[in-house]
Amino acid sequence: MSVIIKTPKEIEIIREGGKRLAEILAKTAKMVSPGVSTYDLDQYVYKLIIDGGDKPAFLNYKPDGMPTAYPASLCVSINNEIVHGIPSKKRILKEGDIVSLDLGIEHRGLFTDHAITVAVGKISAKDEQLLADTKKALEIGIWAAHGGNTVGDIGNAIETFVHNRYGIVRELAGHGVGVAIHEDPYIPNYGKAGKGQKLIPGMVVAIEPMLNLGKDDITVADDDWTIKTADGKYSAHFEHTILITEGDAEILTMV
Repeated sequence: MSVIIKTPKEIEIIREGGKRLAEILAKTAKMVSPGVSTYDLDQYVYKLIIDGGDKPAFLNYKPDGMPTAYPASLCVSINNEIVHGIPSKKRILKEGDIVSLDLGIEHRGLFTDHAITVAVGKISAKDEQLLADTKKALEIGIWAAHGGNTVGDIGNAIETFVHNRYGIVRELAGHGVGVAIHEDPYIPNYGKAGKGQKLIPGMVVAIEPMLNLGKDDITVADDDWTIKTADGKYSAHFEHTILITEGDAEILTMV
């Protein structure tokens, strides 16, 4: 494992990029309403990024082992889709949906990553609770991300909070970010306190709990990208890019 400690100059650039990313995603969330296509959301995001002088991090991104590059700027995952949903003119949001918006940008050569899950119109009380608890799980993971703690402390804090009330996606995790969109360390949303990579001030990481109303198990759609719950139950996803410090982590993807 090769963890990259960011320089003060890199941190300043990442901080700028994180604020831009948070502003873009907040504006996009306000567009979410019944009748809007996921393609419309993606095009809106792309224009905001380009107009700001930055680049979409996910567009044409091709991880090792993937047969195709990701074809859009924004990942839009609806209901039982956990992550990596591909925008389409045919995917129209409807009342009662929940939709995960996952976005990365490249600002002055450095990357940030951020995700939120939002309601489309009025949603059920159960789905509202899923969103609230997943957002809270992210906050708890960030609270555990002190310099001197470990990756296991983050995962353990999230898993302890969840306490078997939801399925925790095991195959997907948080990660380092900055020089690349995905770096070491790998940060699962479960784990043992005190285990794994030590958190060192100057590390920049993305923490991103993904919780399912049903079980942990996942499946991959025919498009090779969209990851869904195997049992068809709804899923929520929240993510922040943070800076590890001697004390409390600094959230970089906030307006």
